[in-house]
Amino acid sequence: MDWFFLVLAGIFEMFGVLMINKLNKDRNAISLLLLIAGFGLSFLFLSLAMRTLPMGTAYAVWTGIGASGGAILGMIFYGEPRNFLRILFIAMVLGSAVGLKLVS
Repeated sequence: MDWFFLVLAGIFEMFGVLMINKLNKDRNAISLLLLIAGFGLSFLFLSLAMRTLPMGTAYAVWTGIGASGGAILGMIFYGEPRNFLRILFIAMVLGSAVGLKLVS
């Protein structure tokens, strides 16, 4: 269940990152509330995961999901560059997160 919570934390982290961009574009209360909810739920699920997972592993996987997911969502929704090297390095981050799961 701890890894499920950690993945949920990463997904909400990605949502929070999307909401930062939305808030910068729209500047309304709904965008702000969604941003706060996204990051709040991200921290909640991260704290639940850290009850049993080592802090370093949990934090590394959480940031890996958030950073990689944010970059991928930026490519999908906001037309950010999609070149080979960018995708390779995102894959390396995700591969590192999987590696941490395998050794934990």
